[in-house]
Amino acid sequence: MKAVDSFSCLRPVPGHPDVFHFSLPAAQAAGAGALSTLPYSLRVLAEHLLRHEDGAVITADAIHAFATAAHAGSTDVDVSFFPGRLMMQDSSGLPVLADFVALDEAVRKAGADPTRVSPRIPIDLVVDHAVEVDHWGSTQASAQNLDLEFHRHADRYRFLRWVQQRMPRLRVVPPGTGICHQLNLEVLADVIAVRQAPDGRQIAGFDSLLGTDSHTTMVNALSVFGWGVGGVEATAAALGEPVVMKIPEVVGVRLRNRLADGVLATDLALALTAELRKHDLVLRVVEFCGPGVHTLSIPDRATIANMAPEYGATMGFFPADARTVDYLRATGRPQAQVQLVEAYLDAQWMLHCESDPEPHFHRLIDFDLASVAPTLAGPRRPHDALSLASLTATVPPSRGSSSALDHGAVVIAAITSCTNTSNPRALVAAGLLARNALARGLRSAAWTKTSFAPGSRVASGMLERAGLQSALNALGFHVVGHGCMTCMGNSGPLADAIETQIREQDLSVAAVLSGNRNFEGRIHPRCKLSYLASPPMVVALAIAGTVRIDLSCEPLGVDEQQRSVFLRDIWPSDVDIDAVLDATDMRELSEINRRSSFDGPAQWIAIEPPSTDRYPWDDDAGFIRRPPFLSEALTRPLASTDILGARPLLLLGDNVTTDHISPVSRISPESEAGRWLLSQGVDAANLASFSARRLNHDVMLRGGFANPRIHNLLVPGTEGGITRLMPDHDTMPIHDAAATYAARGVPVVVIAGRGYGAGSARDWAAKVTRMLGIRAVIARSFERIHRTNLVAFGVLPLTLPDNVELSLDGTETFDLIGVEAGLRVGGSVVLEVQRATGARMRYALHAHIETDVEVNWLKHGGLLPKVMHHVC
Repeated sequence: MKAVDSFSCLRPVPGHPDVFHFSLPAAQAAGAGALSTLPYSLRVLAEHLLRHEDGAVITADAIHAFATAAHAGSTDVDVSFFPGRLMMQDSSGLPVLADFVALDEAVRKAGADPTRVSPRIPIDLVVDHAVEVDHWGSTQASAQNLDLEFHRHADRYRFLRWVQQRMPRLRVVPPGTGICHQLNLEVLADVIAVRQAPDGRQIAGFDSLLGTDSHTTMVNALSVFGWGVGGVEATAAALGEPVVMKIPEVVGVRLRNRLADGVLATDLALALTAELRKHDLVLRVVEFCGPGVHTLSIPDRATIANMAPEYGATMGFFPADARTVDYLRATGRPQAQVQLVEAYLDAQWMLHCESDPEPHFHRLIDFDLASVAPTLAGPRRPHDALSLASLTATVPPSRGSSSALDHGAVVIAAITSCTNTSNPRALVAAGLLARNALARGLRSAAWTKTSFAPGSRVASGMLERAGLQSALNALGFHVVGHGCMTCMGNSGPLADAIETQIREQDLSVAAVLSGNRNFEGRIHPRCKLSYLASPPMVVALAIAGTVRIDLSCEPLGVDEQQRSVFLRDIWPSDVDIDAVLDATDMRELSEINRRSSFDGPAQWIAIEPPSTDRYPWDDDAGFIRRPPFLSEALTRPLASTDILGARPLLLLGDNVTTDHISPVSRISPESEAGRWLLSQGVDAANLASFSARRLNHDVMLRGGFANPRIHNLLVPGTEGGITRLMPDHDTMPIHDAAATYAARGVPVVVIAGRGYGAGSARDWAAKVTRMLGIRAVIARSFERIHRTNLVAFGVLPLTLPDNVELSLDGTETFDLIGVEAGLRVGGSVVLEVQRATGARMRYALHAHIETDVEVNWLKHGGLLPKVMHHVC
């Protein structure tokens, strides 16, 4: 772990003589730099560098340069970050494991040492992305959905059990346990991790991780250093490769005052997201400070930190304080661990007190907690915040029909997602609102599909003990499973009659969820409108049955005496919420949860994995096929020479998400992927979802850019995965056009607007880009994770200056000139556009490459080819 201690700062942790740490005060005294005034997030990074100093990758000079640059506000210095662990969910994690198996096979075939491609750090994989809301509205729904999950995903889970037996550093949290980010808070995160050094000493250091899900930032609420990455970047980290990054700019968000009575953390998170999105936080760390921080519980902080990808930041970091220590105790951590954490934080200037001086930030943003009112976001983006009064303005005009369904009808109301479903305050508020509504005779609308998917069994147990689950049940919010479910698009079917009416009348209906993303087409293909809201607000809108309502002044319904019932009449007070929380013992539930998190239900225990030493990969239509990304065709460098005569495969606007590029939704029989599976003999009932079929590259290829709500401007006036082949002018599916261009030897590119690749840390969005033969993506700006993923698969990201308007119609060809010379940090490439008229225009594009490591990836054709080159 450690060979060098240039600053002689290795010390015992006070009160723990057998556990050592690299002391920040001692390092500062020895000349490492002024560490005590750094933002807390950078203090964690400083300790990380001290602990990993080896005289080669991390040197004393590098540590001093880090401290100097951090104080000067410079982001030009590279730092090497070695995460302590990985956390993955099954949808993105299974492809990572398959890549490891394929690497092992390839290395053995080449006669090299397979141990060089074995994980070197612990990996936790939480199975939470597979369960769907097929059954709802009954106490049996959760068990029925779990049974269906095991039936549908038998092949995937058999593969997972096989890998689990052969990968010692892998731990698996089985289906039905909870959502990875909530379990990270409750079970997996140590806050302070202890590892054994080569000399046998126990070394304590700050817990850190990378996660293959963008909302990994939720654990920043516990002062744990980590964020979301794509699967291929996680693979590199697991192999011991450092994440090389520029020192992040740390933006302080000073919170003042406290939330008003009746305002919840969800409201704050949505309001903050709308405000912070204005401040260009991409590649920056947000660190919360100010007196308002101490008024927020750890679950409330977690709701805010969870939304960091939505406000554009790499992390949403909270310094540890007494509430952090109390939370560890309340969630059943062993007393010895809690004592070590407290002693360590105090010794490292990391146990924040309200009287402590404010760190030195690159810039500060002030935010008044008292200004927050009940807030929603939608109908298509999480940073489009809405007041109660402005909700109705987002809905198309009424059709004036006597039918119960109209534009704005709420057909899905889901308490779902890691963001809110284990926030005790938010859930108790939902339960109390349900009880109050029932007392006034209110019920959920008949056309609204209602569901509750807790983030952990602690949450569902708490509501049962508090006597509030029965009230939620009475309004249809039965527990339907413990997983992501509706938030990630596994909302399941609508009633046939409802879906038929929506389709035949072309209704713009709504989903309302307590989630973190509401991109168009994500929640359900029939829901053109999606809104984010707190759990009690979700219940309220299920009762209203429509988003065409001003909840601040219009009634939700009438009681038995025909008196109007307004939202304010049934909204619980903070006093009522506190009374329930104070009366509920969470520690016992948490201890039970910790003991059983890795056990799994009977269906999991009964799985018998293959007994073979090499995995028996499936045939063409199967779920578990050998990944193709080590084949010659997909390891050839794409960006090593000029790209001449390229055609645009797609011409896209702003805010294209990874959902648009590689959807996770159920596969329709009418889709290109569905038709291909049917042609392979798969029954229509077993098509499953793109999320479940991520280990079938032929399916995923046909799902590339196939979101039904994507707008390709090459085919104006249409939606879905089609494009125009040039110069033929034929309209065809994306993958067919890509194959035709490849057969003709014509390179292809994608042209897009701002915020390209927003949303989930979905490396298949980059994988399918590579498989389609797209050699470069030209955009106004990129979201962080997707840009890195593109580079990791050898695709060149290029940014177009804001003052340049290309004014394309799709008939143009493109030359990218100076590519080889431009492959460097700060490099540029010339774009020459030839129009059908013969006119030529030249523009300078920025090669969006962050580090020399990324340059190396591009030169090798991607990260996996680079790994193979290094090992073999």
